[in-house]
Amino acid sequence: MNRRLQWDIFCKVIDNFGDIGVCWRLAADLASRGHAVRLWVDDASALRWMAPARSEGVGVMPWPQDGGPLDLDAAGFAQHPSDVLVEAFGCEIAPDFVAACAHVAQATGLEPVWINLEYLSAEDYAERYHALPSPVQSGPAAGWTKWFFYPGFTENTGGLLREPGLLERQAGFERAGWLQAQGIAWNGEALVSLFCYEPPALQGLLAQLAKEGLQGRPVRLLVAAGRAANAVRALVEAGNGHPSISYLPLLAQVEYDHLLWACDLNFVRGEDSLVRALWAGKPFIWQIYPQQDDAHQVKLQAFLDMLQAPPSLRAFHAAWNGQAAPQTAAAGQSTPPADLSGWQATALAARARLEVQDDLATRLLGFVAKKR
Repeated sequence: MNRRLQWDIFCKVIDNFGDIGVCWRLAADLASRGHAVRLWVDDASALRWMAPARSEGVGVMPWPQDGGPLDLDAAGFAQHPSDVLVEAFGCEIAPDFVAACAHVAQATGLEPVWINLEYLSAEDYAERYHALPSPVQSGPAAGWTKWFFYPGFTENTGGLLREPGLLERQAGFERAGWLQAQGIAWNGEALVSLFCYEPPALQGLLAQLAKEGLQGRPVRLLVAAGRAANAVRALVEAGNGHPSISYLPLLAQVEYDHLLWACDLNFVRGEDSLVRALWAGKPFIWQIYPQQDDAHQVKLQAFLDMLQAPPSLRAFHAAWNGQAAPQTAAAGQSTPPADLSGWQATALAARARLEVQDDLATRLLGFVAKKR
């Protein structure tokens, strides 16, 4: 699609900044391809550290938490009405914005393409439900169609976020210089990044890394700010054994990518960091966000199947996600041994399979072109 489109992406920050992280990456990716994006968000505070430089072509607009009206004049809606609406993760677009779009459509005869962007999953339903229509039954947009768009790992899904030139940038990355610029003392230790919630196995992992290192090498643990740092500090203050630790500040998204590239093993959580770990091509362990009725365990197993994970990687994921036998997962017990060379081969093979597929923004643009 060559024509410049006006995108309106709606996002509500639920927890842990994953939603705003995904929405920002998508907005910035679309803008880098020449499109105009308005990102409507109810709490943009995380963008101060997540995207301090912002992005040309992306306007961040407030979405009042009290349900008040949007400031369409400040957004320039009259001059630049929406071509594409993106309702991220079931957040339900503000009714007054839908009404404004309906008014424009009545005058022009052209309604915007309405995308319901779903959460990422490797489960079979992502293929079954991807690109299915959902008729709008009531309100000013009655008769319109919302389209389900499922990110995923196969050709028959919406793909993964991957901005142009990402892998080329990684190929030119220089680890020692980046570590020095971050003020991280590095003396050749194995580097392990830790971005997690509060897994029961964390205490055992710290003790194991302190005692055994990582495949015989001493470890420096690079701990993300927030819940991961709080959890580690609590264990350290309680007198538990631990490796050398560097506590990191809140990192911009581009710097978080650099962290993943710099490390020999990455612990990630949620959706956005999982995708970035895949593109990093380094060994990684994913802590999936817990859901009711252990639905997250089904999602985790589907992902490991997609990854073609070997038994050692599955065993570590089970312990890290509280699925292992009690004597393994209990606080203070060792996590399973790491197989960095095997996990590295798995990560690189998965990346090679995925990088030949179109990325999420490319697939979105192609889908929109067919619907307008």
